[in-house]
Formats: sequence, structure tokens, C-alpha cells
Amino acid sequence: MNEQRPQRIAIIGFGPVAASLIEGLLPAAAAGHCEITVISAENHLAYNRVLLAELAAGAAEFEHLSMVDPQRLADAGVQVRLGVQATGIDRARRRIHLGGNDYVSYDRLVFATGARTVIPTLNGLNFDPHADASLPAGVFALRTVDDAHQLRKSIELGQRILILGGGVLGIEAALAIARTGAQAVLVHHGPAPLGRVVDADGGALLSRNLREAGVEVIPGAKASGIQKDAQGFTGLMTSTHGLIQADALLISTGVRARTELASGCGLPVGRGIKTDEFLCADTEQRIFALGDCAEVAGQPPVGLLAPGWAQAAWLSQQLLQLTGSGASEPLAAPDFSASNVLMLKGQGIELTAAGDISAGYWDDTDLQATIYADPARGRYLKIVTRQDAVTGFLAMGLPQTSAELVLAYERATALPEDRSSLLRLDDPATEQISAIPSDEDQLCRCSGATYGEVAHAVGAGCATVAQVGENCRAGTGCGGCKSKIEELLAKAPALA
Repeated sequence: MNEQRPQRIAIIGFGPVAASLIEGLLPAAAAGHCEITVISAENHLAYNRVLLAELAAGAAEFEHLSMVDPQRLADAGVQVRLGVQATGIDRARRRIHLGGNDYVSYDRLVFATGARTVIPTLNGLNFDPHADASLPAGVFALRTVDDAHQLRKSIELGQRILILGGGVLGIEAALAIARTGAQAVLVHHGPAPLGRVVDADGGALLSRNLREAGVEVIPGAKASGIQKDAQGFTGLMTSTHGLIQADALLISTGVRARTELASGCGLPVGRGIKTDEFLCADTEQRIFALGDCAEVAGQPPVGLLAPGWAQAAWLSQQLLQLTGSGASEPLAAPDFSASNVLMLKGQGIELTAAGDISAGYWDDTDLQATIYADPARGRYLKIVTRQDAVTGFLAMGLPQTSAELVLAYERATALPEDRSSLLRLDDPATEQISAIPSDEDQLCRCSGATYGEVAHAVGAGCATVAQVGENCRAGTGCGGCKSKIEELLAKAPALA
């Protein structure tokens, strides 16, 4: 393609994944090779949604969540349209309609519209799956900064707050609320929180740990509706526990991809906007999708930062190539496979899990299940292996053992024949000898930053976690890797 004018790249949505995409395009924009326009229905520049519970609980301020430097965007000529709703796409004329007679023209269009909270079909709630619900007073869905600010008001009043949903986000929100002194009540459908991750014993221990952290846990609840008065929410109606009274309700029952705009202009959608393995959603290589709104090569959106950022890094290079400002050789098909390691940390609760732990002792002769339990100390471990390679594990209260298992799981390396030797890693009386992470091993699961990249940032003069984050984005996601970054910073003289 030989066009005189710069290529116009329009991005709809301005979350963390869009911010990462723009970061990769900034040098080309600054050089005049492309013109970037960002359209965002929110009134804020990109921020880290993972930390919204911390913002609501007063443990973080909004500036700590920011993910872009507005001056760098301005210097590169990036046009950011905040508080503007895209209403339609004219693919023939390559226009994004913004309401009235306003529109933005494009040569390449990227959908980064993300996902909205799933509002369950409860009596008294608007559960339209294709629109942002108008929730009654006292009912929240923690997806935006505005949601966090509204929830903070209830927290500051010390109210009794129900959290509906037993996933990671619901648990983290409940812990953050309990830490403030407000009454956090976690209500979920299954026998234990994280029901798809934990087994019966691990779930029982997790529930106990949550209660000890100040969270009331109500399992096996089947919600049917909400009760409200003139002031707003007063209770959750259930078919199993009757009316659960409270002052506020936080809904954390999953998310659904925002696909309405793409569907309206004739693009195929399913669980997300359907793309090929190259993130392309049309046949002309004009329209792309990534992150929580994209169904890539038949795989549903995973709802994690790491794969979204990996997609953004690859797509920025692809767009540069299509605009004539990138490498001349065609890019290979990207590999967006990301580790499915789940980590939960907060108020003395430390849980790490990966893979499938459903196998029992005698289910499959090729699988070996190993279990260790010390509930008095809040410790639990289940490992499932095939020919000594880890296929799944759940570890609670065993941080060093967890770290070792993560490396073994991701490297597909064999465990020691004596599995109990792993437990010695968390014995303070035993000298710790464990696998040393390589430069290629992931340190930050949100950004995908490796130990080598963080060590390079430290060697380049970064002296704080924030500076490391600015350098390689490590530590800017959920924050679970900050302790590891601090360890590397503490060893900086030895690394230099």
C-alpha cells in the first residue's frame, strides 16, 4: 500500500489493553507515520481495573491506577475523545459515528471495547445482556472508577455489604471491604468460593480463612431477587436462605464481552467479536479486536491482563507493518497462550492454583494425586502429576512451595520423587534450596514481564517498584509480584 497521508488508526475503548496497544504505536505516531484516535465512553484515561476494589476501600488513590502519560500522548499527536459514545460503524465509508453528525474516519479500526458486568436475572434488576444496567441505589457493579467511588461511600458508612459471586474478584473485593471495618458478606452459589478451582478440603479451608479475615461467607445461596425501599437496596432474596438483609449489594458474577457495536456493522460475534488467529475481524484487514471483547480463533475471552497485553504487543507490530512503517517481513502467527495460574493474596490468605486437580487417588493409573493438609496452620496442598510432570495443583499457605510448583508447571519439568520435600521450602528452620528462575520465566503474570526484563530494569537504575513498572510494566497489574520485585531491588548491588 502506497498512500501519501498517514494511516488513520481508530481505537474504540480505552482500557489497559488499549493503552498497551497505543504504547506500541506511539513511536510511529510521533514520527508521523500514523494518526491515532481513541474513543472512550468513560471520562478517564486508561486505568488499572484490577485495583478498583483497593480504590473503593481507600487503599489506593486514582493516580496510582493510571496507565498512561497524557503528555506523551499529546506529544505524539494522539487524539483522545473521552466521554464520547460510538453509536455505529459505516464500514463502506470507514466512519465511526458518534451521535448527531459527528464521526471519525479510519483506515484501520481496533475494537478494544472490553466487557461489562453480567447482571443476574434477579427480580428487581435490569438484566438486559446487551446494555449497561441501570442499577438501583445501593447496588453496584465494580467495573469503573465511578463504581468504585459509589461503593466507597457505603464502605465509609460502615454498612453491611453483600458481595454476590465467589470468584477471585468477588473474594478480593470482600477482603478489601472487610479490611476497612465495614461488614463484608460473600454470598455464592456453590459449596465454597472458587468452586471451579478448589476441591472440597481446599474450599473448606478457604472459607474458614475468609471468615477469620472478617468476611461472612454464605455458601449454597440461590438468589432470586432484591428487596428495596424508597432509599434503595435493603436485602437479597434467596430461595435457600430467605431474605439476607444488608445495606448494599456488590455484584461480581462475571463479565460479558461488549459486542453490540461490532454486531451492528455486520461483524460476526459469539462469546466475543470473532477474529482469526491474527486478531482480524473482517476480510480486508481493516478491522481488528483484542482483549476482553475478542473471541480469537474460536477461543473465548479469558478476562486476564496478560493475554490482552500480549495481543496488544503483537497487534501494534502488525498495524505498523500494514501502515508501511514496520518490518517488511510478514509477522508469524502470534502465540497468545498464557499461563492459567491463579493467585489470590490478601489478609493472610495466600492461594495459588493451576490446571486440573479433580483426579482422585485411584481415578487414573497414569495420574498421581498427592495431598497434604495442616488446617490448624492454614496449609493445604494437592498436586496431580502425570509421569512426575505437574498437570494441576492447589496450594494454600505455602508461598515457597507455590513458587516452586508454578515453575515446574510452566516448564513442564519433573517434580522430586519424594513430593514431601517440597514442603520443606516453607519450613523456616530448613535452608531453602529451590529452582532458580531463569531470565525467561515470568515474574509478572499480568504484564508477562520476565525475571530477565525486571533484572534489566533494576540494572538500568530503577530503584523502586513504580520505576520498574514504568520500565517494563511489571507490578502494574494485580500487584501480586511486588514482593518479588522488591527482592530483586534489594539484591541490586549484587546484580550490578
